[in-house]
Amino acid sequence: MGLTTASIKLINPRNRELEPVEVEALADTGAVHLCIPQHIQIQLALEEIDKKEVALADGSRRLVPYVGPIELRYKNRIGFAGALVMGDQALLGAIPMEDMDLVLIPKTREVMVNPNSPNIASAVAK
Repeated sequence: MGLTTASIKLINPRNRELEPVEVEALADTGAVHLCIPQHIQIQLALEEIDKKEVALADGSRRLVPYVGPIELRYKNRIGFAGALVMGDQALLGAIPMEDMDLVLIPKTREVMVNPNSPNIASAVAK
């Protein structure tokens, strides 16, 4: 199928004086969380809230910092999340994509706002 990326803006909502950081994030519905590299954590001055043990693709486990909150912006969508600090590229997982009502289009390898709710993000709350 190929890799799908999205240009997302990351903001520290606790410190609006800092410039937002725009990143090319790998969008993966098989991943759960937002992940950011350490240099993004440093640029946005994101505080470590906790540590989380994560299972990696090779089966190993690692303890990584969990930071936040982070404001995410993509097209006309806004969301808030915590992030795991790991890797060398931002990763947009299923939870932040669902929160912003984004969908992946495999044929075109695009991240899009949900065409069923193009103006306002929809959610299920039941």
